[in-house]
Amino acid sequence: MPEETITIGGKNFEVACQEGEEQYLRSAAAMLDAEARTLIDQIGRLPEARMLLMAGLMLADKTAGAEDRVRALEAELAETQAQVEALQNQPRQRIEVPSVPAATVERFSELATRAEALADQMEEQS
Repeated sequence: MPEETITIGGKNFEVACQEGEEQYLRSAAAMLDAEARTLIDQIGRLPEARMLLMAGLMLADKTAGAEDRVRALEAELAETQAQVEALQNQPRQRIEVPSVPAATVERFSELATRAEALADQMEEQS
């Protein structure tokens, strides 16, 4: 079982951990150290046990807040997924576009023929 030396609030501690968990231990120690240093900066020197207790409580408070946000986001996600599912299950609406009247098609056809004739004339003149 590997042993790591971690520093929290300027004090070194020897801690054992499972093989492969060293990085997680260092990461957790860094978070606890940040809280301990905040306490030391605000309050000054504290007994080791009190520093660790208060830093742990500060981290627990942050964790509880993060868990609340996660629950709220999960609820919002579930609601959004339900809305998407409801929209996907709705029958498709058929939108009918009125057809173009035959007279209009004929008129456009005549205009196209005249435009092509004019283009041909301009090409011949150049």
